[in-house]
This record gives sequence, structure tokens and C-alpha cells, in this order.
Amino acid sequence: MTAPIPPKPPSRPDRVSLWQYARLFRADILSAQPGRLYRAWMAEFRTPFFRSYLINEPDLVRTVLKDRPEDFPKSARVGEGLRPLLGNSVFVTNGETWKRQRRIIDPAFEGGRLRDTFPAMWDAAEAAALRLDALAGREVEIEEEASHAAADVIFRTLFSLPIEHRLAQETFQAFRSYQRSQPILNLAALVPLPRWMPRPFGRTTRRSAAHIRRLITDLTRARADEIAAGDAPDDLATKIMTTRDPETGDTFSTEEMVDQVAIFFLAGHETSASTLAWALYLMALYPDWQDRLALEAEALGTCDFAVMSQLRLSRDVFRETLRLYPPVPMMVRENSCPERFRDRPVRRGSQLVVSPWHLHRHERLWDGPDSFDPDRWHTQNGRACQRDAFIPFSAGARVCPGAGFAMIEGPLILSRLLRDFRFDLADGPAPVPVAHLTVRSDRGIRLKIERRER
Repeated sequence: MTAPIPPKPPSRPDRVSLWQYARLFRADILSAQPGRLYRAWMAEFRTPFFRSYLINEPDLVRTVLKDRPEDFPKSARVGEGLRPLLGNSVFVTNGETWKRQRRIIDPAFEGGRLRDTFPAMWDAAEAAALRLDALAGREVEIEEEASHAAADVIFRTLFSLPIEHRLAQETFQAFRSYQRSQPILNLAALVPLPRWMPRPFGRTTRRSAAHIRRLITDLTRARADEIAAGDAPDDLATKIMTTRDPETGDTFSTEEMVDQVAIFFLAGHETSASTLAWALYLMALYPDWQDRLALEAEALGTCDFAVMSQLRLSRDVFRETLRLYPPVPMMVRENSCPERFRDRPVRRGSQLVVSPWHLHRHERLWDGPDSFDPDRWHTQNGRACQRDAFIPFSAGARVCPGAGFAMIEGPLILSRLLRDFRFDLADGPAPVPVAHLTVRSDRGIRLKIERRER
């Protein structure tokens, strides 16, 4: 019997009008793209306002992200869509501001800190299993449960608070409202609006973002008081708020810390929730793999960081999920000087789109690009593509500082849930991936949950 192919959004025709493209883009940027991008090394898009180039050739991706990142700063148009929530966070800044922010943030995510934060991740995984135990025998919307688990990890590791804490729960609910109202890119990504013109944010988006920032401000000020009193817990918030820039000696102000916590919540909660939900769906779609991971998960006994070395299959499945459903499907850079890529002139100020979505499924790079195959990471093709065409956390200087964190959190929670529960497909059509803040399902992901006999 042929294995099922994981769901993929439809592609639009190669030629559509700018008006049609804008309408498709606003609805979902994945299905707004033509199918040829899964084969092209480079593609040019022209609008009356700017030119955009999607680049899939590994050498070009390496040039933009790794070799010359300062020549290709993050496009301000992407930041426009997230500015109400993220302010001036490390996700949207460039140049010296970004460098200063990373000098303060990066020490909190160094390798040794993963061992320190592991108990909080373990407790969040146990709490997620307890919540699902109460739902056993039912059909569950698994994206909601994955969001709950990922938010719990963030609050426990960042502020030493479980998701049940009042401020944590209120922030989580406000973020869910924001996620539903805000696409990853808005009209500002297509049309360069003058600075004086109001940005096209809906009232719900503005209201949710303002509410989230007020809650984060309360958490940050409370932690600052604990630090001043000398009784703050040794978690990520304390580490970041007490780290001084080695060049200036400054620490983050309260406003700056609010900006950074907002992106930690976005990157650490929204992206992890997206990948965990798709991983559980894939386990329901491929029950043989689910059983293999459940057997491996028997190694989970007591809270011990060393157990992660035994979750090799879970790590392969999580990596394959990141390949098929990268949480951030597109990254946009802007070239600061005239370039020539693949014998084409690229004007200064053009947008350069690096698309993990298309790169991870590129037909000229990967064997079986649309197939679910966690074993691929141990093949010659898989190892080569992991090096040259796998960028779920970006790459180079702007690689996500929490990449190592995510690769512990995801396989741990996935294994912990599969150890105790079986996930089966619910009746109805397969979920179709669409891009909101991250790659989510068009109608949620419903799975049946049963307790597993151990």
C-alpha cells in the first residue's frame, strides 16, 4: 500500500494579475505562489512599487544569509506587519541596534543553559500529558492543545510561572486572539506606504497587541523588583535582564525588555506550537512511525537531561516536520547595493525572499520532497540537504538564538505525549496548511486521542 502524502496547499496559475495576486496573498501567502517555485532556482516578481526575487539556489541563500548578511538587512516591510506587538525587538531590527540586542540575548541561550531550563520543559510536558489524559476518548483540536503546551514551556522557562498563573493565562488568551487576527505579512509588504500614512492594522490586532504588551510590562516590572530585592529565580528573564552589553555595560530598559519578551513568546510559543501540532498529525497519518516513537519514549522516566540522547527517532520526526511545515515559511531581506544574481541585475532596494517552504520541498534538491521520510536524515541526500537547504530557524548571523531550545522542547513533548496516548485521524477532510503568524491548518487539526496500553 502506498504511503499517504502529507497535505500541501494548492498552487496558483503561473500568470495572474497584480490585483488577483494581492487578493490571494492577503488570504494565504502559500497558495498565492505558483507551482514553478518548487523547481526554480530564482524567480522574479514585478509590481508597480518594487521588484521581488525568490531565491532557492543554495549558493545564493548562503550569500544572503551567511556570507554577507550586512549587505542584505531584514526588510522593513516585514516588520510593519508585526510592529504593534513586537515594537523594536530583535526580530525586526538591523545594524548596530540588532547587534547590541543579540550581545545581551545570546548568553541566555548558550548550550549550558539548556540543561538548566530542562526541568521546566519536563514539567510542562508532564502538565500537557495530564491535560490530555482528561480528554482521552474524545476528538480534540490538537493545535489548541499544542499552543497550550508551548505557552506553558515559555512561561516556565522565561518567568518560572506555569500557564495556570493568572498573568500567564491572560497573556496566552490575548495572544490567541492576536494570532487569529494577524497574518504573517500585511498590505505593507506589498505596498511601500509613506511613514505618515496610518498602517492597515485591524482594531482587533491593535487591541490584542496593546493588551499583550501591558501584561508583559507587568511581568517585567515584577521581575525587576525581584532582581533588585535579590530573590529573583534563575530563569531566562533574570538572565537577560541582568546581562550587560559587553561593549557598553548597559542592560535592557523595561520597554526594550517588553519588546524582546514579545518576540520570545512569538518565536518560542507560536512556532513550537505549529510544529508540535503538525508532528502529532503526521504521527496519526503514519501509525507505524507513531508506534516506533512510543516504544522509544519508554526511556522517559525521571527528569534527566541525558534522556534526550535516547530520543533519536523523535528528533528525526521533529526535524522532518520542520522540513515539511516550517513555522516561518518566508524570510524577506533587502539588498543594500546593486547585485547580479544568476546573470540577472538586481536593483538596490529590491526584496529578496528566502522561502524555507519552497527550499525544503525543492524538487531539484530533495529526494521525495513531498514525502514524509524521517529516515532521510541518515542518507547522503538528506545530509547534503540538511547542510545546504534546511533553514527552519534561518541561518548565519541571524539564526534564531532559541534553535537549540526548540530542538529539545519539541522532541521531548512529542515523545512524552506518544508514550501515554495514541493519536488517530478524525473524520473529515485533511487539514490544509496556510500561513498566519506561522504555518497552521486552514480549519484546525482534529485528532482522536486514546490512552495507550503500556
